[in-house]
Amino acid sequence: MHKMYNAGPASAPAPLFPGFLSSMSRGALRACRRSSLALAFMLALAGTGPAHAAVDVNSADEAALGTIKGIGPATAKRILTERDKNGAFKDAVDLADRVPGVGPKSAANLQEAGLTFGKASATAPAARKDGKPTPKPAPKAAAAR
Repeated sequence: MHKMYNAGPASAPAPLFPGFLSSMSRGALRACRRSSLALAFMLALAGTGPAHAAVDVNSADEAALGTIKGIGPATAKRILTERDKNGAFKDAVDLADRVPGVGPKSAANLQEAGLTFGKASATAPAARKDGKPTPKPAPKAAAAR
């Protein structure tokens, strides 16, 4: 037969800071745990909220575009290159059509993350003060033969 040795009651591992929490009552320990869990939960929620500033794609520089979630340095450079070559972006669909690597779904996500398309074009006609649409220019007459 084998002899069985009794090692005694199972003990907890030695505390990292002896005497720090051992002097607290059970109620105080529970309150400390609850408050630390509540603090951790609130900090986690604080990072997930929509605390983003709107960035206009037609006037932002590379650093400002980089603040939008989903736009890294390479995408920011592609956006700026395309904007410099072909002018301002009209909307998210225009951005998705013109910038390689940005599809319709990505453009929609960027818009939700705070990317705006406020200034459509510097050459766009100014709105009239009376609120009426600007008249269309008259068609050019064919040159005389």
